[in-house]
Amino acid sequence: MTSHRPAERWQQAQASFGKVLLNEARLAWRTPRGLIFGVGLPAVLVVIFGELPKDQVRKSSLGGLTRFSVELPVLIAFVIAIMALYSLPVPLASYREQGILRRLAATPARPSWVLAAQVVVNLVFALAGLLIVVVVGAAAFGASAPDSLGGFVVAIALSVAALFAIGLAIAALAGSAAAAHGIGVALLLPLMFFAGLWLPRQEMTAWLQHVSDYSPLGAASQAMQVAIQGTFPAAALLLTLAAYAAVFGFLAARYFRWE
Repeated sequence: MTSHRPAERWQQAQASFGKVLLNEARLAWRTPRGLIFGVGLPAVLVVIFGELPKDQVRKSSLGGLTRFSVELPVLIAFVIAIMALYSLPVPLASYREQGILRRLAATPARPSWVLAAQVVVNLVFALAGLLIVVVVGAAAFGASAPDSLGGFVVAIALSVAALFAIGLAIAALAGSAAAAHGIGVALLLPLMFFAGLWLPRQEMTAWLQHVSDYSPLGAASQAMQVAIQGTFPAAALLLTLAAYAAVFGFLAARYFRWE
């Protein structure tokens, strides 16, 4: 009978985590921050950019690509970033601010399960938004499917790891939901510039390109762009993303407070 206890405890833990995950998913649906900004907004942007005639013209300054082809991986990076830097840290900081995480410590549900559930929910929204951008871009506006599928998957995985680690670090260091919101927005705007949302990386000056390649969103969008064009992303881009994941993951684990 003793031999069955670890298995029973594991099953009970799975059931408890499933309830926490379902509850967080319901809350996310009722307050659709991720649905609006992580899925709806990118879908609108890909249609707007795809419908602009000037974005469908091939330009020598972009290496013979259209502006839309250059913007597509930037929009994918934007989907991941908005979920990681905005949708993820705000509720976690709010839960700590309201004492919810502290009260959970007195229940069978572990506070860490809430954190894990938030990561899962926001990751699902990010992947849904990513899929919409890729499918709409390819089906409606002729965007190319990734020629290096393996490189594209690796670039996506490391981009998620890096940006979600930054989001968790924001949740760890922010003293309130308002602070987490402000930090996320303050980071998102300059990072999107270096990703090439307003000015394509190919048209940046040399030093801006260098900064872009070593910024999290710049490395992410560039790694995806290279994979779409058929080449496995350069090690420097992937190592940059891995470094962000490791450093900010360590900071999140080191400084996250449950109360």
